[in-house]
Amino acid sequence: MLKPILDQDFIPAIVWNNEFLKTADRPFSISVERENGLVYSYHTKIGDDAEKNEFYIERLVKAILWIAGGYRITLFGDEDVYKYIKNCFEGGIRKFDSDFMSRIYEKPFEVVYGEVSQTNEGSTSIGRHLDGCRIGFDAGGSDMKVSAVVNGEVIFAEEIIWHPKLNEDPEYHYELIKNAIQKAADKMERVDAIGVSSAGVYVNNRAMVASLFIKVPQNLFDERIKNIYINIAGDVPLAVANDGDVAALSGSIHLNKNSVLGVAMGTSEAGGYVDKNGNITGRLNELAFVPVDYNINSAVDEWSGDFGCGVKYFSQDAVIKLAPKAGITLSDNLSLAEKLKEVQKLVESGHKGAKEIFESIGVYFGYAIAYYAQFYDIEYLQILGRVTSGSGGDIIKDNAEAVLRAEFPKLYENIKLYIPDEYERRVGQSIAAASLAEI
Repeated sequence: MLKPILDQDFIPAIVWNNEFLKTADRPFSISVERENGLVYSYHTKIGDDAEKNEFYIERLVKAILWIAGGYRITLFGDEDVYKYIKNCFEGGIRKFDSDFMSRIYEKPFEVVYGEVSQTNEGSTSIGRHLDGCRIGFDAGGSDMKVSAVVNGEVIFAEEIIWHPKLNEDPEYHYELIKNAIQKAADKMERVDAIGVSSAGVYVNNRAMVASLFIKVPQNLFDERIKNIYINIAGDVPLAVANDGDVAALSGSIHLNKNSVLGVAMGTSEAGGYVDKNGNITGRLNELAFVPVDYNINSAVDEWSGDFGCGVKYFSQDAVIKLAPKAGITLSDNLSLAEKLKEVQKLVESGHKGAKEIFESIGVYFGYAIAYYAQFYDIEYLQILGRVTSGSGGDIIKDNAEAVLRAEFPKLYENIKLYIPDEYERRVGQSIAAASLAEI
């Protein structure tokens, strides 16, 4: 096994699982049900060690829940393991996860025991509409990007700094977003459609849960944020999608290929997937919460309270987390985005420790890709986000490929890692977001 140079205690999920499964011989099934009776099912095995069985299934259920999404978990194969998982997710250590899912699907969360249904997932066409005068808006954790797109050509694009995760006043968010969209509208003779790419979970253009607005009190979130894009768009045709799905769509459009998993490493880790037919599946793809490190002493996500999740490995948090181990001291007066930029400057100057940060993230990512491939059919993996800017992105990609080549040769042959250039990221994402709504 290859070890991240700055994290020798890293235990990749895929490695631990593969070792566990060598002696597992009892069938165990998991399914997660979400809206409209859609189901994702996964069949595996467990062994004779009760403690390991519980750990394996809990980590696996957590991963499936955040990849597929749902409000009802059905388990079958071992009632003791079922009882443990039920306790974890119904008011126990995974209460954050179950409460989150209840908010998304607006249904009580439950864990039940019984025969598992077969996978039944939908597939929905997304975007690729380029006719007319369109606005593309992309809401990130440290900046928002807005563009005016006329018949597929970007005629205006601008990045605007904002600090959404620090502001609890919904009017701060409303006014900045509205003013940004108005800037693009002023560049065109009319506005035929608005497409929004935004971090979070969106159903019927409504923000069900969004980390961007984490500081907004729940009552104000429901009152002013849930319908924020609908209210700003007014009568103009609108489509809002998770930024990960839009990133995957952008890659699919540019490459003219499907089966694309997009992973954006920015303020958090965002995921999106375009299937073999060029459609989205309705899964959550919230990879930030998927466990990738089984070291129980690994970094804890402040929001969910869980250890080893992707947000601490594939975001600016990962860079900042590893900086002290690389001999780099970052001023507390800097914002998270500014700390990332400082480390990126050091990489460009040839700083050995800074380079090792991105080498370590690349090793993390190689093993994570192998784990993600358990749940997605991947032919192209698009890597983007602020963490991948400059030389750091190439270092991440090279080290991830090195892991796949050495440890998972079949995946190395079948999955092409791809980093769009800076222009394509900016313009491609703008076009993809603008193309979401159908006129």
